[in-house]
Amino acid sequence: MFARWAEFLVRARWAVLAAGLALVVLGATWGTGVFGALSSGGFNDPHTASNAVRGQITEKLGNQDADILALYSSPSATVDDPAVKAAVTGALDRVRGRAEVTQVISYYDTGAPALVSADRHATYAVIRLRPGTDTQKQADYRAVRDPLVAGAGVRTDLGGVRPFLDDASKRSAADVQRAEELSMPVLLVLLLVIFGSLVAAAWPLVIGAVAILGAFVVTRLLTSVTEVSVFAVNIITLIGLGLSIDYSLFIVSRFREELRAGYEVREAVVRTMRTAGRTVAVSGITVTLALASLLLFPQGFLRSMGYGGMAAVFVAMLASLSLLPAGLAVLGHRINALRIPLPWRRGTAGSDGGAWARLAHSVMRRPWLYLVGVLLILGVLAAPVTRITFGGADSRVLPTSATSRIVDSRITAEFPATSTYPVSVLATGVDRTGTARLVARVRAVPHVTGVGVDAVQGDVALLKVAYTGETTGTDARAVVRDLRALTPAPGTTIGVTGYTADLVDQLSGLGAKLPWMAGFVILVTFVLLFLAFGSVILPLKAIVMNVVSLGAAFGAVVFIFQEGHFASWLGFTPMGFIEPTNPIMMIAVLFGLATDYEVFLLSRIREERDAGADNVTAVAKGLQYTGQIITSAALLLIIVVIGFAAGEIAFLKLIGIGMVVAIAVDSTLVRALLVPASMRLLGRWNWWAPGPLGRL
Repeated sequence: MFARWAEFLVRARWAVLAAGLALVVLGATWGTGVFGALSSGGFNDPHTASNAVRGQITEKLGNQDADILALYSSPSATVDDPAVKAAVTGALDRVRGRAEVTQVISYYDTGAPALVSADRHATYAVIRLRPGTDTQKQADYRAVRDPLVAGAGVRTDLGGVRPFLDDASKRSAADVQRAEELSMPVLLVLLLVIFGSLVAAAWPLVIGAVAILGAFVVTRLLTSVTEVSVFAVNIITLIGLGLSIDYSLFIVSRFREELRAGYEVREAVVRTMRTAGRTVAVSGITVTLALASLLLFPQGFLRSMGYGGMAAVFVAMLASLSLLPAGLAVLGHRINALRIPLPWRRGTAGSDGGAWARLAHSVMRRPWLYLVGVLLILGVLAAPVTRITFGGADSRVLPTSATSRIVDSRITAEFPATSTYPVSVLATGVDRTGTARLVARVRAVPHVTGVGVDAVQGDVALLKVAYTGETTGTDARAVVRDLRALTPAPGTTIGVTGYTADLVDQLSGLGAKLPWMAGFVILVTFVLLFLAFGSVILPLKAIVMNVVSLGAAFGAVVFIFQEGHFASWLGFTPMGFIEPTNPIMMIAVLFGLATDYEVFLLSRIREERDAGADNVTAVAKGLQYTGQIITSAALLLIIVVIGFAAGEIAFLKLIGIGMVVAIAVDSTLVRALLVPASMRLLGRWNWWAPGPLGRL
């Protein structure tokens, strides 16, 4: 199949390249419009009990969320100063009554002492926006943002859910741009070193650009039928560029190898696609399906990362299997044009007795020593996983300079009577007496510091509950569980919602879905690798190797981001826990990438075995021919990931650091040492399959 496809590409090479150019133009003109169609929300499960109660509140009482917290302060005057009062009330009056705003709550309207700081130099107002989607609410926030500025010597800082999401979206886009600016020059230099030719070095970057722009087109189409998070752009750029470089490196290297072997251009393209092309197809399908596991979760954020990642991998694979071979057919031997003289290059990658082959033979002479030694090292790296705890993200995922984070921090520090994100209790079927009794019961719950009746409409009452500790802390979660355990009076109902309730429900929901996701990823990996290699043992071994690499990555993430080591150097605030969607994304992305390198190595080993080599020789030659390519691809991918890890958003930094560790471990300790050792010990069992399966 791949040979026939290659022959078609050689014949239709100019038409294929023209189609690729059309895709680039479409992506650069229409596809980039996706930025205006993305959502900044989608972090919550829409099917939880907390979300259902929030819907009931909106239906019965209108929107009660604190969408915007407008913090007004003056270093020289108190909130009682007439000039401060005039400036603040003037700003609030500008938005009061607008279509976007349903309610404005301020100290000057209510006299509530909780809305004034302890030193009386600051006050904040709560602005509630009309009900709607995340996209609409963000648009409403942007419409009222400027009118809320007080001026006249009064400092204005905006916080709350909507400003937080706006800050996160802007910094996400800035992180993508910064990552590209940091990584592109380094990638070009490394590609020049790897290939020694400017023409060959340019192709991986060209395919990367095609993959990113093509994925933008796919994602914009998706936005017409579902909400897609703004963070999908980060995964598109990261995966699109990273895998395009991987696939291009593998195909271009094999094409040059075939040319050196004396084959004509057409035959070199055919042989390249029959070997490297098949490997790229297996890898691309495996990575795509691994990312598809994110679609099992109801959170729009996780699904969006799945959509973006799948689009990027699919277009990267398609471009590598069509545009790249068509370009190679046009260039032929000119793929080596514009050579860069590098005196240290030896060209031993294609010899049978190079450094990688010697390493493989060394490992296979002492397989148990290497196997046990490497597993001990990886066990030490993975050990911190045993201390992992989970919690919810808050404004601390943003840098300390982010205005929404500043507001959260100041309200927590300067307004002791305020809970920025209180737990909401909705009671139905209650009268005034029933409400008073419920308030007394809620006040008696451990860790509750205050209870207020926020709204009453007929037999419906909404309570706001303050608590000790942080919004995502153990005290707050205990309050949610205890409130839900309260037995309502006959004829009444009690529902609990709020940020902390969302977290409790999310942790429960993610925990229930995680085994299904892991099972799906493992099953897909096993089936595809079995179909690719005709062995039951190799897929099982690959899965174990992937888990080992993931363990090391998770250990590093816990050690760094949960426990705070290197926090000041890396530029983030440790929160003492891991946000649970981060490991889920790491599983989907890293399991696919680890399988990617496994497929590259095993494909060449099987090729040598099919040519008549014994197990030891096949492994040594397979590692010799792919070792340099795999480590080069890993190094290039690490450069891409480091560019993203240098961003300002903590959870993207976490995923980036986790990927760097996993890729480094997988391409060195696992592929170069564990794989040869385990294949030497398994011997002929590497390729075993039960009789009926072996005949498939």
